[in-house]
Amino acid sequence: MIEVKQNNDEKHGSFQASIDGKKAGLMTYTWAGEERFIIDHTEVEEEFNGKGVGKEMLVKAVEFARENNKKIIPLCPFAKATFQKNEDLQDVL
Repeated sequence: MIEVKQNNDEKHGSFQASIDGKKAGLMTYTWAGEERFIIDHTEVEEEFNGKGVGKEMLVKAVEFARENNKKIIPLCPFAKATFQKNEDLQDVL
């Protein structure tokens, strides 16, 4: 099971994924004002490639944006491509 934890401060934040207690991935973001944040980097540990770790972190980012009435700017190529493939996530763009 993929577990995702969010870390957030005034300027930056991240969503860190783990599987069975092992670091599986990291998605970082930077605040762009109070209403938007920019997803600038996504990485998945090699042993967890293809297991949906990146998408799970993005889904958590979208849930956070929806709950807090924020918008996401996907600069990271992975995030951008995932948004393009999933219309159900695009309401936060």
